[in-house]
Amino acid sequence: MINVLIADDHQLFIDGLKAMLLDVPGIRVVAEAGNGKEVLQLCEKTPVDLVIMDVNMPEMDGVEATKTLSKKYQDMKILGLSMHLDRYYISDMLKSGATGYLLKNTGKSDLLHAIHTLHSGESYVSEEVNKLLLNSFFKNPSKYQVEEKLSERESQVLDCIANGLTTLEVAEKLFISKNTVETHRKNLLYKLKAKNTAELVNNAYKKGLIN
Repeated sequence: MINVLIADDHQLFIDGLKAMLLDVPGIRVVAEAGNGKEVLQLCEKTPVDLVIMDVNMPEMDGVEATKTLSKKYQDMKILGLSMHLDRYYISDMLKSGATGYLLKNTGKSDLLHAIHTLHSGESYVSEEVNKLLLNSFFKNPSKYQVEEKLSERESQVLDCIANGLTTLEVAEKLFISKNTVETHRKNLLYKLKAKNTAELVNNAYKKGLIN
């Protein structure tokens, strides 16, 4: 039996995965978490073989949680999961100890294949992720990285942040939720390799993304 923990800050997504895995022989969802801290707490008291780990979560994201789990539980498998086909997300998760990476639009068959592949001790990335990694390598094999383009919405959020707007003010101006603003902010931090808002704005200026 493969004991699975699902970590995601959207309950609807967790419910969808649980329903998908409900009647699958040999797989049992034993816990769910809304952030990285909850993942660490649950793993201390619940036997977990594999964690389906969302990259973007509040309090502690999937990358930090993966780093801790991979050091503490060497036999535990971690499958990174994100809605973004982003070089930085993938790289950070794999470097942190994840042995698999899927996009959230994946189908049931691919998810099951990934779970069984990781449980057998092998690594697994989806076809789209594999293509991105290969393209990144061949474009710049020495550095093995590429610059990720900002989406139109990310550019709008970046401009608001550079002008000193708070999360609530950005949400109201762009007619989106606060949670969506935070997601875009995290994406921007990853793409511009920034640790905080000040560094984010500074790096954006250097790259000519804002004036």
